[in-house]
Amino acid sequence: MLYFPRWQTVLIWLAVALGIAYAAPNILPQSWFSAMPTWAPKQPMTLGLDLQGGSHILLSLDRDELTEERLVSARDDVRRSLREERIGYTGLAINGQAVQVRVRDSSQLDAAKEALSELTQPVATGVFGSGAVSEFSLSEPEQGILRFSLTEQGIEYRLNSALSQSIEVVSRRVNELGTTEPVIQRQGDDRILVQVPGLQDPERLKEILGQTAKLTFQMVDQSMPAQEAIEGRPPVGTSVMYSTDDPPVPYIIEDRIIVSGENLVDAQASFDQRTNEPVVSFRFDTKGATRFGQATQENVGRLFAIILDGQVISAPQIREPILGGSGQISGNFSVQGANDLAVLLRAGALPATLTVIEERTVGPGLGQDSINAGKIAAMIGAVLVVAFMIIAYGTFGVFAVVALGANIALIIALLSGLGATLTLPGIAGIVLTMGMAVDSNVLVFERIREERANGRSLIQAVDSGFSKALGTIVDANVTTLIAAIILFYLGTGPVRGFAVTLAIGIVTTVFSAYTLTRWLVAQWVKRQRPKELPRAPLNLLPGATSIGFMWLRRMTFTLSAIASIAALALFMTLNMNYGIDFKGGSAIEVQAKQDVADISDIRSRLSELNLGEVQVQEFGNPKDVLIRVQAQGGGEQAEQTVITKVRDELEADYDFRRVEVVGPTVSGELARAGTIAVLVSLFAILIYIWLRFEWQFAVGAILATTHDVVMTIGFFVITGIEFNLSSIAAILTIVGYSLNDTVVVYDRIRENLRRFKKMPMPQLLDLSMNQTLSRTIMTSVTTLLALVALYAFGGEVIRSFTAAMIFGVLIGTYSSIFVAGPLLILFRLRPSGAAAQDAEGNGDEVAVKG
Repeated sequence: MLYFPRWQTVLIWLAVALGIAYAAPNILPQSWFSAMPTWAPKQPMTLGLDLQGGSHILLSLDRDELTEERLVSARDDVRRSLREERIGYTGLAINGQAVQVRVRDSSQLDAAKEALSELTQPVATGVFGSGAVSEFSLSEPEQGILRFSLTEQGIEYRLNSALSQSIEVVSRRVNELGTTEPVIQRQGDDRILVQVPGLQDPERLKEILGQTAKLTFQMVDQSMPAQEAIEGRPPVGTSVMYSTDDPPVPYIIEDRIIVSGENLVDAQASFDQRTNEPVVSFRFDTKGATRFGQATQENVGRLFAIILDGQVISAPQIREPILGGSGQISGNFSVQGANDLAVLLRAGALPATLTVIEERTVGPGLGQDSINAGKIAAMIGAVLVVAFMIIAYGTFGVFAVVALGANIALIIALLSGLGATLTLPGIAGIVLTMGMAVDSNVLVFERIREERANGRSLIQAVDSGFSKALGTIVDANVTTLIAAIILFYLGTGPVRGFAVTLAIGIVTTVFSAYTLTRWLVAQWVKRQRPKELPRAPLNLLPGATSIGFMWLRRMTFTLSAIASIAALALFMTLNMNYGIDFKGGSAIEVQAKQDVADISDIRSRLSELNLGEVQVQEFGNPKDVLIRVQAQGGGEQAEQTVITKVRDELEADYDFRRVEVVGPTVSGELARAGTIAVLVSLFAILIYIWLRFEWQFAVGAILATTHDVVMTIGFFVITGIEFNLSSIAAILTIVGYSLNDTVVVYDRIRENLRRFKKMPMPQLLDLSMNQTLSRTIMTSVTTLLALVALYAFGGEVIRSFTAAMIFGVLIGTYSSIFVAGPLLILFRLRPSGAAAQDAEGNGDEVAVKG
């Protein structure tokens, strides 16, 4: 174990060197890397929106609107086709998800079917694995009645096509804003995820994405006053539409469309040469120019309307034929309004309305504050962990610090190389990894000390320590890795960033602790030829303990059972402080432009907006305020109205640093996904431990971990800390950490079961607990040091996450000793149930008193 061929040494340090090289651009100035060749590492990590600012918006395509529009289109197709073939009909109407018509003359029924056969023709082949797809199916419920029913496959085909088209349109619109590296991707069957980093004006983005931008040019009917049409009935073939003016002006608009936005080839914001007002200049394609020229030539003196999404932008009079295929749209625009309209027209119309169902926006100022807080927390946590390890282990502690530094460099390098996005929870993951990474080194060092205390020579103790610790290190880290993988697949947004960082940290931890640390120790042994293990500057724990943990098992079992039942009872009877992730609503963080925020004034001003329950509280310091608004009853769009009202009310006195909006659809999905994530991770870990150990160990580990989860939920209920997506990440990390601790203890119990076959179980468990006690305490202390630094200096945004983690580490350490071990007695585990029959050493020997 201590012999390293030269090629292994080269590979180890090559990996470390590459890690440092790829991590360097994240620390050193970018100007240093400008002259580097293209293959050299020079790109820093991509920062998440919560660190650099920007907007995360989840859009949902309106399935019902798309279906309704298709039915209306099919109805019009039926009318047109029957009229062209001069087939008499009656009762043409939309009935549910079908278009129905009665053919008057039964002798024309076959001709009608032929004329309308286009509706039932396949629109795609090989879609959804079912061959040809037809949007409509034909049936005859009665003689002479034809019913064209919209098929489920047809709806899915239309939805899929509309979503693809919408992604193209959204991409064009966002790119027109001049933003850098936006992320626009499909999510599920009917959603589009839009992430725009560094965006200064998220409201403008939402306005541009929220408009369908269906542009039409239609004639105005001037045969009667508009007010008379409103009070009575508008002429046949017309509709009343209103202008965008304030107050809106009604117009009678002919339904016939002269030209639509599909015929536009360009649109640019410009200024009217006569009035110097902002306008939008447009240009048609050949077909559009011909139709528009013909319409204006035939209707000189009449008004024609330019209509966008059902509203009249302007209704100018045709003074002379417009034959050049170009023109301009005026309508009391601001400069930005004209620019935005030009963007919409150039990008094209959406096939259906897109609704914002989730929004998370962070201002650049808050993002920089989060980066600074993360750096401070990381540095302080690193200093505390480094100091503790050197004090506890001396020279071995220095080796662990070197390995820890290489470990962090490798994490940052892999995040940079993979193009992963670093989020604020990701920084928390790195800080947490700093604490947990020491665990593998502690396992090795404690095992070496133990082997030396048992009489082995120094070289044998070192070799045996690394060899025996390997299995424990793998088992302990795989359980945490399982939780991280499940968190990645079932999580969303920043939680995924935390999962990626944690998973990478686990992999690099195993490499740095078992490979790099082993190489350092091997070189120390080879060059120094020591006679004894290095002494620690301070002995934090006695060399051996003989605490009777199992004597307390009845008391601890009773206390744990009472506490768990109480936690569940509180959860069932009291309302947990759910965040907007799970109950919907809005969370807005603002910062006073003056010295101190006036919370009572904010509360008073917002209470007049009729938004329902509004919570206003100080958030971190007297200038920052967190506003929570309950979920609105009016659906997804109502949530967006809340943000508009609050922004209009407070924008003059406060800067909006963070906005989160979660609609009812997404909140229900997140709650379900969070519950599934916890359950699936527990089940997956149960299977792993069952395969690696015995069923008693697997069930015991899961019950002990479930105890920790229940206690953590009770902690959230009692403290009133907000329970959100980050809380799910905290619980899953606690699951991994607690299992990590339990597996280390169980691994030692399994080893002692093979060694001391006749020892009574309580005595054997006491022996195993005492043998691993120093490692348990050391690991808990280092992890807590990192977490306390994160809690104190990491910023308010992740404080609740860190508080839950601190509690989880404490309760996880307790359960590994006082719950997981005694459960094996309850399950009647005996030495005969161990996997091996004969192990090294004397099976009847009781060498260590417990």
